[in-house]
Amino acid sequence: MKFFPALALSFAAAATVAFADDQWITYEGKDGPGKGKRVVLLSGDEEYRSEEALPMLGKLLSQRHGFTCTVLFAINKQSGDIDPNTADNLPGAEALDKADLVITLLRFRHWPDEQFKHFADYVKAGKPVIGLRTSTHAFSGLKGEYAPFNSFGKKVYGEGWVNHWGGHKREATRGVIEAGAKDDALLRGVSDLFGDTDVYEAYPSADAKILVRGVVLKGMKPGDEPADYKKKRATDKQEQGVNDPAMPVVWTRVNDDAFGKGNKVLCTTMGSATDLQNEGLRRLIVNAAYSFTGLEVPAKADVAYVDLFKPLFYGFNGFRKGLKVSDHELGKVLPELPLANEKK
Repeated sequence: MKFFPALALSFAAAATVAFADDQWITYEGKDGPGKGKRVVLLSGDEEYRSEEALPMLGKLLSQRHGFTCTVLFAINKQSGDIDPNTADNLPGAEALDKADLVITLLRFRHWPDEQFKHFADYVKAGKPVIGLRTSTHAFSGLKGEYAPFNSFGKKVYGEGWVNHWGGHKREATRGVIEAGAKDDALLRGVSDLFGDTDVYEAYPSADAKILVRGVVLKGMKPGDEPADYKKKRATDKQEQGVNDPAMPVVWTRVNDDAFGKGNKVLCTTMGSATDLQNEGLRRLIVNAAYSFTGLEVPAKADVAYVDLFKPLFYGFNGFRKGLKVSDHELGKVLPELPLANEKK
């Protein structure tokens, strides 16, 4: 175990711990309702900047609400850098053994069995999970004992990968709370939901409770008008208005199958780093963290950033090249680094 001194804020040294030669990070919980509860956040997607989003959420949950948060990353085996394109390495997976809640932003991962075992055991124990954006298709290429988890999104989160419904990078999402869900505790204090990612085509399992639908907008700004064209569904090729009805973008369910029994589940197809600049979306996730760990959801949870958060726009190979786990310590702002796809 290694403690790093604060470079910007004096409290950071006591509150941030980096482990195993800087391959994952833990934010110790301050005083708050979540004190004593452990949240593990699993980053690892090539497109939506989970490596920036989940440390921000870890800081927020630990410093504003008291949860001890461990963030795990896709780590390049040669350089030790955070590398979203490394789909087969998740150092620190042992943290899952003591987790009370797991939050994922994953895409097509295939960790080795010795790492995956900790995730599988967590799910099989019936513990709660929150899935963001591409977590509907979190795993691919798993073999042997854990091959069934290739369908984890569909079986546990309630939907797998289907299709882009809105126009990718040109039609944003306005979240509209489902009429029958307005009193749900997870939506307490949530309003003005918006994300600059597009709506996914999604048909959650029949036992899911839809909390929010995503209106496809004509552009990329919150005030843009709803789109009004028709599109064929991938499932049955039947045509419908793109917002008639709008696709579900947030839902809950209780998992009850061979993967686990009794897992409380929140899934949202929103959740890129840029989406999480939206206060309402951050509050939804914080509310779920309270509810899923047995705590009373506050009337309006504090979701102010702990450190400056200016995520990069989403896109393949658009991550910050050379980023180290220590760049996510409390009190630090991500350095300006060349992008992985930047030409020399």
